[in-house]
Amino acid sequence: MARTATSRKTPRQAKTAHKSRARKANAARNTKTTAVKRAAKKTPANRTTRRAKAAAKPTPATHRRAKQRFTVSHHAEADFKADGLRSYALYRDLGIAAATEGLCQAHVIRFLGPCTDAVRKRHFHETELQLVYVLKGWVKNEFEDHGEQLMQAGSCWLQPPGIRHTVLDFSDDCEVLEIIVPADFKTVELARE
Repeated sequence: MARTATSRKTPRQAKTAHKSRARKANAARNTKTTAVKRAAKKTPANRTTRRAKAAAKPTPATHRRAKQRFTVSHHAEADFKADGLRSYALYRDLGIAAATEGLCQAHVIRFLGPCTDAVRKRHFHETELQLVYVLKGWVKNEFEDHGEQLMQAGSCWLQPPGIRHTVLDFSDDCEVLEIIVPADFKTVELARE
């Protein structure tokens, strides 16, 4: 019986041939991709479309850069005034609203006791951000969907825009730092639920 000669590649030769084919395929793909990209760059319609898409993207109001200036506020008892939102509190304006052209306001609120039913009015604020930090004493609030919360010195909370809440009680020495965006905002009092 006669044997026929067959040519077989060694494993090393097969691996080398596979790598060579892969390199050629990648080079062809890269050439084609580069040609497509070059053609797209030359097409004015594509450039216009990209510009139109970029222009169509809305810019959030919070990205507006208000002109800001340096300001500092040092503690002085005379700065606490009864000219704020709540008649049961004194406010120490920290000068942030003026320094940010109305972008933000910050003040220290000193609650005046006792806490009465006139204080316990359900309300919400039309803000973009409202952050409160208790400096001294404590305050008890009730927030929709979150129930009663006792906030003590060191407690900090963020009130999302429009969250309905009620001040329930506070200590005689209660002071909080409140930061609000924007500086000018609306408070809506609600009828008893």
